Amino acid sequence: MKFHPSLVPLCTVLLASGCVSPSSSTDAPHPKPAAKILKDASKPGFSSEERAALYLKAAQEAAGAPGHLASSDADRRVYNQAAADLTTLLRETNQGGLWNRPLTLRTGDATYRLRYAKAADGIWDPAFFTAFKPASEVKQKSIKRKNFEQGVGGALVGIRKKSPLEPFSPMVGITAPVTAVLDFKGQDVTLTLVDPTEKTKARVDGVESKVAADYSAPLAYYPQKSETWEGLMGAIRVSQYMKTTGLYMLQPYDPDRIPLIFVHGLISTPRMWRNVINELETDPELRRRYQCWVFAYPTGNPPAYSALRFREELAKVHQLYPKAKDYVLVGHSMGGLISRMQATSLDRESWNAIGEDKASQFFSRVKKGSLVHRAVVFDANPKIDRVIFICTPHRGSEMAISSIGELGMRLISLPADLAGSVISTVGTSMSLVTGSDRVPNSVSGLSPRNPTLKVLDAHPIEAPHHSIIGDRGRGDTPKSSDGVVEYWSSKQKRAKSEKIVPGPHGACELPETLDELRRLLHLHLKETGNR
Repeated sequence: MKFHPSLVPLCTVLLASGCVSPSSSTDAPHPKPAAKILKDASKPGFSSEERAALYLKAAQEAAGAPGHLASSDADRRVYNQAAADLTTLLRETNQGGLWNRPLTLRTGDATYRLRYAKAADGIWDPAFFTAFKPASEVKQKSIKRKNFEQGVGGALVGIRKKSPLEPFSPMVGITAPVTAVLDFKGQDVTLTLVDPTEKTKARVDGVESKVAADYSAPLAYYPQKSETWEGLMGAIRVSQYMKTTGLYMLQPYDPDRIPLIFVHGLISTPRMWRNVINELETDPELRRRYQCWVFAYPTGNPPAYSALRFREELAKVHQLYPKAKDYVLVGHSMGGLISRMQATSLDRESWNAIGEDKASQFFSRVKKGSLVHRAVVFDANPKIDRVIFICTPHRGSEMAISSIGELGMRLISLPADLAGSVISTVGTSMSLVTGSDRVPNSVSGLSPRNPTLKVLDAHPIEAPHHSIIGDRGRGDTPKSSDGVVEYWSSKQKRAKSEKIVPGPHGACELPETLDELRRLLHLHLKETGNR
């Protein structure tokens, strides 16, 4: 075929602009060697050792000359993926048979001698985690704003899940951000598991490079069930959720970090804190100085009983980790009341606030050391260093005595053993401290008529505390309400600070709330000398 001379300029323009593709396959772009090697590693027919060698070869080819990864996004992506996939492969193969020991790996004409970096400051012990998952493979739909850092290394979720489960471990295990870094010296290569919360740079081919990190993926790794449904069932079908009661560490225990413990409210679950924690961890200093835990409980139980279970869990922490730093509690709604009961002391005489005769009548039926006695007589935990209340009904909520509250009280079904224990211990005398002839539950526990709230209100919170209170953006404080709790119920006269935020009762993720939480956590670091 011959081109007419007049068409040559037109064809030249079209080819140059990309509007017409050349017919010759020899002009098509070839994949870069590193990317091709990485793709080959996922093909069937290779042994695990051969695949591992191909991942190493891809990473080495992508790294190129010293400092190259800092300037080439394409090669850095190949290097990072190769490092993440290699780490996952080695940890999973033969139940960890290739993990944490020197290896000689061969593919074609390439032979690599791989070793693992030992634990050190900012470097995870290879023996600590039982599994890894590439951060890119974790669904993060529940995370509103992804918290990650671009850099060198394979971003992973490190997972520690032992059988039987270790104390305070969620069912899926405890997670943490991990960055896998490969450092080549010829054919000798070191795999380092960097803790990006502690170490932000790593050496690759003799050059200090900023490490990649994904801080949202470890949070998103936890199950993403329907929070609304789970929260509702936890409130009205308490017996089905009693076994989930407990304190859970969302990050590996670190004696150098302050436990920051979140306590959810009525008809909710610990998942409500996912985005709050994610936002707080965008701050490098908070990420480095705090470790986040959550207290889970079925919210149909009386607040005093849930507070007892929380005290028991904190006692277990102290027994297992006696040198743990003092705790900061963040409680939302009823979770604030449960948190308050960790920092308040009530003795037998405290209950005279309801009337000496009534108190005497009640305690005449209560055996010292019984479940009921432990729920109403307790000491403040000296390990509680600060409490932050968010929309907390210290004096109850009018909603608890409304038609909605009445319906809630009727729907809640407490475990038979718990209800039976209360009835057999105090019988109708329970009304003296609950204000109701019914077996107590969470809704009756939030009633402004509940004498327990009066007793609590008469005793100081024995730790510095702060209030975050919603006004739905109406600016009508002190006559304000968050839609569930009135300002008069949320206010604490002895609070170190009070912040009114323009949101409803569920104002935890409000920007103003998050800013105040950041401020208070930095204040805590400053005042306790933990910076």
